[in-house]
Amino acid sequence: MKRHKKGVAVLGATGSIGRQTLEVVAAHRESYEVTALTAGRDVEGLARLVREFRPTFAVIADESAYGRLKSLLAGEPTKILAGSEGLTAVAATPETDVVVAAVVGFAGLASTLAALNAAKTVALANKESLVAGGGLVARALKTPGARLLPVDSEHSALFQCLVGESPERVEKLILTASGGPFRGKNRKELENVTPQQALKHPNWSMGAKITIDSATLMNKALEIIEAQRLFSVEPEKISVVVHPQSIVHSCVEFCDGSVKAQMGLPDMRLPIAYALAYPERISLPFPRYDFFSQANLTFEPPDRETFRSLDFAYEALKREGNVPCALNAANEAAVSLFLEGKISFLDIFEAVERAVTRTSFVAEPEYADLIETDREARTRVVEWAENKTAVGVG
Repeated sequence: MKRHKKGVAVLGATGSIGRQTLEVVAAHRESYEVTALTAGRDVEGLARLVREFRPTFAVIADESAYGRLKSLLAGEPTKILAGSEGLTAVAATPETDVVVAAVVGFAGLASTLAALNAAKTVALANKESLVAGGGLVARALKTPGARLLPVDSEHSALFQCLVGESPERVEKLILTASGGPFRGKNRKELENVTPQQALKHPNWSMGAKITIDSATLMNKALEIIEAQRLFSVEPEKISVVVHPQSIVHSCVEFCDGSVKAQMGLPDMRLPIAYALAYPERISLPFPRYDFFSQANLTFEPPDRETFRSLDFAYEALKREGNVPCALNAANEAAVSLFLEGKISFLDIFEAVERAVTRTSFVAEPEYADLIETDREARTRVVEWAENKTAVGVG
């Protein structure tokens, strides 16, 4: 009898998570087949992956690139789609069992919802969609058969530590943070850092946006909100510990004082594989952690005065409604401006804080409200940056 292969759709296939997902799939072609691949603008990269993995569908989000992709894949059996509608369509195809949601930012929310509403298992690498649309995701998860599995290394670690445990016995979720490239720096030392410096993460190989988020600790702030959404715990039960070696990926403390930690090399292929195979584990031909080559593991509290992002997260959870969505949108806009050299590193914190406090509040947002919140928060960041530049010139 022919063994059934899991159908895997990789949304955001040309990004860091997407490429590493395909490495895991390539190592276990007997167990997985790629049903869909999507990309934002990287037409050539997507075309190369389509030729290698021969999916049923390929989607380029940038509709203007549709013709180019069609030309590059002339003669291939893969069906070519474009735009946001194409993205949501392939997230729900019957051939797909697992949707790896790795589209960067708020743009990934619609396809995550489409996959859950179609009763798919979503391996979530797009924390922003859960942060921004937590209520809508929770509603979609009520679909019989729908399942959400975390791919973020920290949340995968928490998930693994919680297997077999009673939620009421959990005392604390402890997220570990590398501290990024600027660990130990004060505000004065961060005044003139460049995007190139901020993009040099000491441990992880990631995309530009998430690497800057790591440098500001906004990545950890969003993970606080994501942990609250995933595990339904009170925000005060979620804490952050800086662990520069990135070997302990997160911990759970229980009511008896016991602490369970999940450890491993800083390699995103490990949580990806766990999500793809869950509830099983699959063997991986990748390096192992050597206790003796890196014997010293250290831990320290985060500098919340310099890196104020963590406080933004707790405040967003306190206010709820559309505030987490505004926080995510403002941060995405501010990071883009920083990468373009239009604002400074420290400006990110001020721009985000001002935009969030000035974005219209909606207590129980629907999808249309989140779209408007996302637009308004981004606009407020851009306006703040333009006013700051004008004042500086004047």
